[in-house]
Parts: sequence; C-alpha cells; structure tokens
Amino acid sequence: MNDHVESPVQEEVSGEPTSAQNGHFHQFISFKVGNEEFAIDIMAVREIKGWTETAPLPNQPDYNLGVLNLRGTIVPTFDLRCRFGMGRTQTTPYHVVIIATVQERTIGLLVDAVSDILTVNEDQIRPVPDMERMTAAEFLSGIITIEESMVVLLSLEKLFHRGDVANAAELAA
Repeated sequence: MNDHVESPVQEEVSGEPTSAQNGHFHQFISFKVGNEEFAIDIMAVREIKGWTETAPLPNQPDYNLGVLNLRGTIVPTFDLRCRFGMGRTQTTPYHVVIIATVQERTIGLLVDAVSDILTVNEDQIRPVPDMERMTAAEFLSGIITIEESMVVLLSLEKLFHRGDVANAAELAA
C-alpha cells in the first residue's frame, strides 16, 4: 500500500509565480447592462443562469424583482438596470441572472448578458474619478482599462446595503 500523498501545487509559468500566489492579478466577471460594461469580483459569483420569473414581494424597492427558488434556496433578485436609475428591465429569455454572494447572503443580479472573465493586473484598475452629483459613483470600486475600452467595477457591498438583502430574505422566509 502506498502511503505517499501528493499535494496539489499550482504550476509556475516561465519562472514567475501564478497570479494566485503573487496577489497582483484579480479576476472579474464582466457583463452588460444596456450599452455599459460592468464587472464584479469572480469570487463573489456562485453561478450564472438564464432568466426565470420571480415571485414578487410586497413593499420592496423597484429594483427588487422578488425571489427565485434555486434548488431549494430562496434568492432575492435585483434588476441592475433599475438599480442604476435606467428604468426597469423588460425581461426576455435571453437575460441572465448572476447568482452572487454579498455580505454572506446569496442574491441574484439581473443583467442583459455576461461578457467575459477578465484577469487584470492591479495597475489596470483605476480609481473612480471624483465627480459632483454622481450618485452612482458610491457603488463603484474602480474602472478597469482594457486596451481602448473601460469596464466599471462594482462594489456589491455598496450597491446592496445589508438592509436591502436582509429585508428581502426575511420576507421570503
């Protein structure tokens, strides 16, 4: 019987440590809301699924679409277009729900489409410019520059206050 157990080790490429080892690279899921490109930390994403109808909850903000049943877990689902003040999404079977974890709770984010997985170096993440009357800026944690385009990096913690998520979860229970 062989008692030797090999532990998994991340492979190094060209002598440099991988991004997980050196901490200088971050991965994000990018998605579209309208014509804009946004991204969230890939570590917050649990799964991506096609749009399904939600059960509405009473006395919720417009951007809370209600809840969906995800294999026995009741998930509050939020319309990002509406959350950004761009009007409510007219859902189609082509829309996508990103299931994510924020503040130790599972939520659904209705978006138009998922675009890509981005692996970016820290120096590609720019700070959000300080602009007056930019209410959406409070939801942003940076801007990722990729070649000629920019992707807005969202902070789920700022976008969905604990009260929003907790209230929807309590009503669904």
